[in-house]
Amino acid sequence: MSIATAALSSAPATRVLGAGLHTVFALPRPIRRAIAGTPLRMDGQELALDAQLLLKLQKLTGSTQLSAPTAQLARAMMTKSHGIVERTEISGVSVGDRRIPTPSGELAARLYRPQHVHDPSGLLVFFHGGGWVVGDLDTHDDLCRYLAKNAGTRVLSVDYRLAPEHPFPAAFDDAMASWRYAVDKATELGTRPEWIAVGGDSAGGNLAASVAYQATREGGTKPAFQLLLYPAVDATVRRRSREVFGDLNLILSDADMTWFLDQYVPEMDRRSDVRLSVLLAEDLAGLPPAHVVTAGFDPLRDEGEEYARRLTEAGVPVVARRFDDLVHGFANLRQAGTRFNEACSEIAGTLRAGLALGEPVDSVP
Repeated sequence: MSIATAALSSAPATRVLGAGLHTVFALPRPIRRAIAGTPLRMDGQELALDAQLLLKLQKLTGSTQLSAPTAQLARAMMTKSHGIVERTEISGVSVGDRRIPTPSGELAARLYRPQHVHDPSGLLVFFHGGGWVVGDLDTHDDLCRYLAKNAGTRVLSVDYRLAPEHPFPAAFDDAMASWRYAVDKATELGTRPEWIAVGGDSAGGNLAASVAYQATREGGTKPAFQLLLYPAVDATVRRRSREVFGDLNLILSDADMTWFLDQYVPEMDRRSDVRLSVLLAEDLAGLPPAHVVTAGFDPLRDEGEEYARRLTEAGVPVVARRFDDLVHGFANLRQAGTRFNEACSEIAGTLRAGLALGEPVDSVP
């Protein structure tokens, strides 16, 4: 066990590290800059001070990777990291547990309802990130609460099955089952079938994009909107951003991506399946409007932006936004620093606008 893992192995240690993190981020900017070091400039971009400071603190603890010798250890490390960053719970959002029936068994889920919304309202079916291996309802609780409150929409967060215990296409199958559940139970969930969006971050963005594609090709109800936060959309090509940023320990590394894919899709010949690599789909016409978010210092940046370009070429309305001073996973770092929070605020605003486009004028209070 590494020093970092040992330090994260107890709740008191997590609280101490969390207090230390937030104390450092509250220091005057010149002191924070001195701790973070010389500004990092690459590829015509400058890394935000908040991001560079967080990475420096991460390096000091020795915790610089998302992958680990085992999936269980990687999950424990992510849970502890979440506990360090998050300090306060967002108020004004009601949360209820749900169970989603699927052919393989029930999935746990949470329904977030902002207290100020009227019935019915839009709904975002959300899939958490974590390389299809780590992450759960708790690690993304803050982000779901934030989106619910600030976008004025219900959020249904889904605890899909994880690899390697459940390899591809288990997570995709669960995501599709969750989408169909939301459509079938729309009234019970406080929405309408035509007001339901899909979204997620990283691997969750992959699942959301794949669900949007599959639901569109099947006919019938399709998502009203896609919220894709730094999505993984092509498991077959190493693009330039992965080469440039993959070995700098900027939250997500090249080694992490290799490890995650090996856990989820160990068979190389299956990685071109459009249920995983939706960017390889020949025809993207007719897909729902999308907000594709990328981070400038992210190995996944170029594939996300290529997907946005392909959607645009296919006639799909797209808002493509690169936060060129941020890193992969910034939405889960919202409580750490102001810059992360600013980005999340912009994303919530775009989600609010995207879902409002699908609602009749007389339904908006």
